[in-house]
Amino acid sequence: MRKLTNIMVTGGAGFIGANFINWLFKGTDFSGRIINFDKLTYAGNPESLKAVDETHGGERYFLVQGDICDRAKVEETLKAYDIDTIIHFAAESHVDRSIEGPEVFVQTNVMGTFTLLDAARHYWGDREGVLFHHVSTDEVYGSLGETGFFYETTPYDPRSAYSASKASSDHLVRSYYHTYGLPITLSNCSNNYGPLQFPEKLIPVIIENILNERNLPVYGDGKNIRDWLFVEDHNSAVWEIVNRGKTGESYNIGGENEWENIQLVHKLCELMAEKQGKDKDYFKKLITFVKDRPGHDRRYAINCDKLKNELGWKQSLDFAEGLNKTVDWYLENREWVERVQSGEYRKWMEINYSER
Repeated sequence: MRKLTNIMVTGGAGFIGANFINWLFKGTDFSGRIINFDKLTYAGNPESLKAVDETHGGERYFLVQGDICDRAKVEETLKAYDIDTIIHFAAESHVDRSIEGPEVFVQTNVMGTFTLLDAARHYWGDREGVLFHHVSTDEVYGSLGETGFFYETTPYDPRSAYSASKASSDHLVRSYYHTYGLPITLSNCSNNYGPLQFPEKLIPVIIENILNERNLPVYGDGKNIRDWLFVEDHNSAVWEIVNRGKTGESYNIGGENEWENIQLVHKLCELMAEKQGKDKDYFKKLITFVKDRPGHDRRYAINCDKLKNELGWKQSLDFAEGLNKTVDWYLENREWVERVQSGEYRKWMEINYSER
């Protein structure tokens, strides 16, 4: 078990990072400090951490607005907070955006990861009790056929600028372990879902469109398959790896929960109809098949036996429970969603964080 004292979480105001920090403070016995290093792009919302900030801000929780490509800012933060652990969530992550504008994905995901690695290497030197954990995606493995799974040993075969940039960052992380002896661990996860997700990904898009009775866009024939992982289960896996994972090793994190996109959309339609008091097929009339995404991977499926067998991790929620919890959160937090979509949360951020 590692002793973690001052953890720098990159991208901690984003969907997975914010869930991780919230979960860490309410669901574990961690007693150290969290330094949330986030550029606060469109997908970064400090309001998602309002409860943590009100309870622990200035003592155990600190928000540092910074770009992971900014070497000076990274070095300053490492020194100012005596960072011993980096958990690297920060990334450009939306595949559609990477198709339209790949350069920012290369800059953030590759050069940003390099900057963090090299700054950590120079700051830590030969110091013991430090760790760089890199959070990555199953998309680096490419596309599966009708059978089979992604293992930690599966060769990389990325198909988009997003997955290629994440594959590149994975290789950089491993190279710093082998070349410089930087203590690292690495994880590749399947599709996350849950509260606080920016409404550009499939599940929140469908929920929002159903609420507004707009078309429900489904790529191609809708039979692309994804393995869905509840975000808090991802958090618990990352925490196990950071605390007890073998240095230099990578671990796959999956929901073991495969759904065709069209099946998932049907399920959301039925769940929303039930909650809105309508016929179970009422919203299915909104489903609209659209031109497929270029290079759209057909199927992802994670084998996470290594994580389960070595570290004793397991998922806590089945998909029905996780999906119901997610839908309820979006229905109960309309103010958060509306501010994110309107950009008003930026005004909130400027008022609350301008003096920090």
